[in-house]
Amino acid sequence: MAIGWFSVLKMVPWGDVISNAPKVADGAMKLWSTVAKRPSSAHAPAAGLPPAPASETQPISVLQSQLAAAESEIAELHRQMLESSNLIRALADQGAQLIRRLEVNRIRVLWLTGFLVVVGLVTAANLAMNFAL
Repeated sequence: MAIGWFSVLKMVPWGDVISNAPKVADGAMKLWSTVAKRPSSAHAPAAGLPPAPASETQPISVLQSQLAAAESEIAELHRQMLESSNLIRALADQGAQLIRRLEVNRIRVLWLTGFLVVVGLVTAANLAMNFAL
């Protein structure tokens, strides 16, 4: 099972992921700030609608109940949009943190590889000197 994950991870273009991580985080922050600043439009007047004729077949109470239902649905959708944008922001932050940690680990692996090469060269030199004597 782990071999499948390794093959998937090898296929990921990590250079593109690392270079685009700040853009994704910035986009999520812009989305969050836009959605969070937007006021809840539960009581916004309907612009552009013509006035209802006086001889309406539906009573006003039915229209008011429909309007109240529509306003509650709009408020619920706005709440869901806020939660979704908050989740996107959190995921983008976690992705950026993951990319930073991966970059730190990549640098550590490079340093360890260099250290092991130096240790290997020193060991090979010592073995060569011991066998030469």
